[in-house]
Amino acid sequence: MSVLELARLQFGSTTIFHFLFVPLSIGLAFMVAILETMYVFRNNETYKKLTKFFGHLFLINFAVGVVTGIIQEFQFGMNWSEYSRFVGDVFGAPLAIEALLAFFMESTFLGIWIFGWERLSKKLHLMCIWLVSFGTLMSAFFILAANSFMQEPVGFTIKNGRAEMNDFLAIITNPQLKVEFPHTIAGALATGALFVAGVSAYKILKKQEIEIFKKSFNVAMVLALVAGIGVAFSGHSQAKHLMVTQPMKMAASEGLWKDSGDPASWMIFGQIDTKNKVNKHEIEVPYLLSYLAYEKFEGKVPGMNTLQKQYEKLYGPGNYIPPVKTTFWSFRIMAGAGMVMILMAMLGLYYSYRKKLESKNLFLKASILLISLPFIANTAGWIMTEIGRQPWTVFGLMTTAESVSPNVSKGSLIFSITTFTTMYAILAAVLVYLFVKEIKKGTKHDVTEKVSTVDPFEREAAIL
Repeated sequence: MSVLELARLQFGSTTIFHFLFVPLSIGLAFMVAILETMYVFRNNETYKKLTKFFGHLFLINFAVGVVTGIIQEFQFGMNWSEYSRFVGDVFGAPLAIEALLAFFMESTFLGIWIFGWERLSKKLHLMCIWLVSFGTLMSAFFILAANSFMQEPVGFTIKNGRAEMNDFLAIITNPQLKVEFPHTIAGALATGALFVAGVSAYKILKKQEIEIFKKSFNVAMVLALVAGIGVAFSGHSQAKHLMVTQPMKMAASEGLWKDSGDPASWMIFGQIDTKNKVNKHEIEVPYLLSYLAYEKFEGKVPGMNTLQKQYEKLYGPGNYIPPVKTTFWSFRIMAGAGMVMILMAMLGLYYSYRKKLESKNLFLKASILLISLPFIANTAGWIMTEIGRQPWTVFGLMTTAESVSPNVSKGSLIFSITTFTTMYAILAAVLVYLFVKEIKKGTKHDVTEKVSTVDPFEREAAIL
């Protein structure tokens, strides 16, 4: 593998691993805030127990997520120094705000929330967890603002061979950000909700604290359904926006080599031959691609061959077609997983309403497996988003080949990939172990009450 391929492999693998924790933190923080809100306003101790139980799981995930996120920052200097030199003035600003404002807000109010159970009033304590949840949303907002610049560069000017920011408002009101942020957050809320539902299903299946976990299951499935529908609608908005900003990514995600007919059909499955640039054994839905692209049942969609010629005229000679198979299948994995999540949430709420949940062992087992589905969807979505942008790092401005550090060696990359992979494997094992340990304890094991009279630092250690 070349230096460029190794650098991409390292950044891709570390990003995907880190992104396993980010949506779960966002979704769990929101779920914990909802559960505590129900405790405060209903004065029901059951919801307090659930708040503390899922709060412990949130703390574990948050701690591991912070560790994996730190490594992301180093790679910009180690492997992508040319990229950092060219767009650092623009790209660095939202990342700095995320670290100095949003993350500090999260961690500060999370600390107050941890230590404040017996020290703050109920409503003040509740406000703290909502501020933690708001902080996670703001972290996502500024990180996505940086990513949106890579997808649709705005608010900058080129001076002395570098991109310099000249309009911060344009950065945080980027049209790409307006469609990317809701889609990502809806996916994160679905991740947290289905995690809570899966854990609750496990406890119900094991006949442990059934009445308590039926409540958390119901709350989680309501949020999962709302978030799943939100993912679908916001994803449709992104598809429409792609037709304006990155039509090549849209064409690749549909395996569309030649211009479509009018109206355009959407290919569900097909065998893609990238060598001959044709598809075989296609299964299509008439009119659907036109609707996804233009929100009406008519209109042609340009193919990759046509767009390649346009890009050559605009940007010069080169191959501007991204890895088609990866883009095509990652989109379908994401969309298929989203549909299954919505259907499962509807089925779960139906069983709960009909009071049949406890007897549906097969569904409860499926709900446990469902925990993995939003992680698969989130990962596939990001692969489609980033791979579909290739060969660009910053669309229309800088290619990925131009972004890699000039002096980085294969040996250092192989060493760091091996080191990071080993460390991530250890962190993943620790996370799973702590999750399983906490889940088995259930809500009856309330650490905060047992150590409420000891030193706060000992109390925090006991919680973690």
